Parts: sequence; C-alpha cells; structure tokens
Amino acid sequence: MRNQVVLYKKLSPALMHRLQEQADVTFIDEPNRDGLARLRAALPHAHGVLGASIKLDADLLDLAPHLKAVSSVSVGIDNYDVEYFNRRGILLTNTPDVLTETTADTGFALILATARRVVELANLVRSGQWTSNLGPDHFGSDVHGKTLGIIGMGRIGEALAQRGHFGFGMPVIYHSHSPKPAVEARFNAGYRSLEGVLKEADFICLTLPLTAETEGLIGTEQFGLMRSQSIFINISRGKVVNEKALITALQNNQIRAAGLDVFEREPLDPDSPLLRLNNVVATPHMGSATHETREAMAQCAVENLISALAGDRPANLVNPEVWRK
Repeated sequence: MRNQVVLYKKLSPALMHRLQEQADVTFIDEPNRDGLARLRAALPHAHGVLGASIKLDADLLDLAPHLKAVSSVSVGIDNYDVEYFNRRGILLTNTPDVLTETTADTGFALILATARRVVELANLVRSGQWTSNLGPDHFGSDVHGKTLGIIGMGRIGEALAQRGHFGFGMPVIYHSHSPKPAVEARFNAGYRSLEGVLKEADFICLTLPLTAETEGLIGTEQFGLMRSQSIFINISRGKVVNEKALITALQNNQIRAAGLDVFEREPLDPDSPLLRLNNVVATPHMGSATHETREAMAQCAVENLISALAGDRPANLVNPEVWRK
C-alpha cells in the first residue's frame, strides 16, 4: 500500500512529480479558506503532510490516526505543538538552512532602507515633491562603521554579522542564550547581556525564534533602554515584540526608526498606526521570498518527507526524540 500525502503548498512540476513517485498526493488549495473542509476530509487517510503557514493543532491532527510525519516548508516551528508530536510519535521536519542567506539579505535591506530613508524619499520623488536639493530634514544616517547589535545568534544572526562586519566595517555585539567563541573570533564580536545590546547598538536586529521564552521579549522597558538614534529591525517573528510598545516608541521618538518584516498579526491590518509613520519600513514577511530560495525550501521539505515515510531519518528533524523511540 502506497503512502498517502496531504499537500497544502503548491509545488513546482518537478517537485510534484518527485513526490508523486513516492506517494499518492492529495493537494489542498487555499486551506485557510474553502479548502479547510477538504483538508479535514483528507487527514484521516494521511501518512504524511507537507505545507506551510497553517497552524496544525490537535484539533486537526487528531483526525489523522495514521500520520507518521509532517514536513514544514519553513524554518520556524511556532505553528506546531512539538510536545503533541512527541506524544503521538509523529516526526516533524523543517527547512532551516536554505533560507539563511536570503533572510539575512532582507535584514540588511531593512537596515539600509531605514537608515537612508529610502522608502520615504522614493515616495517624495514619486509624488512630485522633489523640487530642490535635500536639506537636513531629509538626511539619513550612515550604516558603515555603526554598531550592529544582534539578538539571537543563530544561522541568520551569523549571516547578518558577516554582512555587517566584512561588508560595512560595523562593530558587532550580540546577545544569545550563551556566548559563541567561534562567532566572536570570526567577526570580532562582543557578547552582551540583552540590556547591553539595547543600550549600545545603533542597529538592533532580532533574529531569534518564537518560543514561550521569547514571546513579548521586547516591550516598553526594552524600548526605553534604546537610544533616540537607534534603529530597530525585526526579521524573526512578530510576537517577539509588543507591537503597541513599538508604536509608542516610534511615535514618541524614543527610537529613530524601525524596519519590520514580521508582525503580531499577518497580514498587517491596513489601519495599523505603523503604516502612518514615515520612520517605518514595513515589508510583507518576505524574508525568504525569492524564486531560488522558495524552490530550495520546497525541495528540502519534499526530501524530508520522502525520507521519513521511507523509514529513514530525515535530514532536518525537529524532534529527534521521536526517532530514537
């Protein structure tokens, strides 16, 4: 009997063919809308599930008694209850490596855009309001030589540090759950407490996952520690930040600007005060959104699922304790 796979992520023809060689595939388009009923109807027969951006909770997965593995086309795992997966003995995989460089590119794009006021000034030109040479009211600030503070020194944090240190001559300081001597040696980086990074850095960049410990990590108290010329960048998860506190800090000029690719609720509400602030660059969670990276992520997810269903250990296993059992 062939494995049954529920797919709720559109794949390229080559990857769909690869998956169909190994399993019977039920594709659910738009599972957040009309497709949700189809998803629920397909789960009772599923041995494997592959997709992204849907919260697979117990209410859904309890419908899948034969489920062996879930392959997420993402690096973040906040849409999954790992303890539930462990209790059920379900393998969970993700795609942690292939989006590192692209997401770091996005982070640096936000650094440059906020520092040099790229969006604001481009809109000035587009609206026909560029009528004379720019004066101090429209000046930005340099990026080269400024202190880059990174909160969460994982793969993406290291890639961001590489760009800042080698590309822009930026001193790098960071906070992580523990010091990383190899990172410090490679980038001449300095380990700091969270408070130290917030107080010292010119650019404060979040690159850490959303967990019970990190949810709401940055709020009113933390913004109060930043300097008035600090620029805040978030390419991690929106819920790591108290968005109301961020808005207040921007409105009151406690910090200079923010570059945001993630938000507490996505898509961002069109009425959000963030969209009325000239010192905010907001992008639509595009960190990994390039043709090359999204295809590489999907390929990684397909191979993870094929390995799991074949009884082989997947390359990117989130819960190895299930494999050991």
